[in-house]
This record gives sequence, C-alpha cells and structure tokens, in this order.
Amino acid sequence: QVQFVESGGGLVQPGGSLRLSCVASLRSFSAYAMGWYRQPPGKQRELVASIAGRSITNYSDSVKGRFTISRDNAQNTVYLQMTSLKPEDTAVYYCKAVSFVGTWGQGTQVTVSS
Repeated sequence: QVQFVESGGGLVQPGGSLRLSCVASLRSFSAYAMGWYRQPPGKQRELVASIAGRSITNYSDSVKGRFTISRDNAQNTVYLQMTSLKPEDTAVYYCKAVSFVGTWGQGTQVTVSS
C-alpha cells in the first residue's frame, strides 16, 4: 500500500521558516515526480512545488523565491524548505507522487501568525 507521511509543520511567526518532510512508501521512488500541495482553510488544494526524478523543480508563483523543494532518493524522502513565511501560507500541507491517484496522507498543519 502506498503511503505518504508528512511532518515538520507548526506555528511560526510571519517572516519565519519551516522545513517539511515527507516519506513515501514507493518502489522506485526516484522515478516519480513528487509534489507538495497545500489546502488553506475553506479553499481547494493546490500544487505549490514539484520535483522530477532528475531534480527539475517547478513552483507556483505564490511561493517562488521563498520555498525550495528537494529530495533524497536513498531515503524515499522529499522536503520543502519554506522561508519568509506569510499568513497566507497557512494551510495543511501534503505531499504526493504527482501521478499517484489514491488516498492522500494526513498532511501537516502550517500556521503563520503573530
């Protein structure tokens, strides 16, 4: 069974930083493009960053220049380094293989507030 387990969220002040981690129980993890998604309160889930197997990255305009996605294929782990956080970054953050259709993980809550 494929699982994605996210961690690293928390409460942070505006301008602060957090690093999220996600462990994926995927065979041949390195072959999958991985994505970080977020769902703000009352809004739809959106893709904010993705990384292909060869570490080609893409970011939504809302996080470009502030967030960095990376991966450790030996550990089946994908990271999201978030800096210069804003209140509008408040959301539940999820990771998933971009091509995966199935159950999402539980996510990790990020709250940006003073």
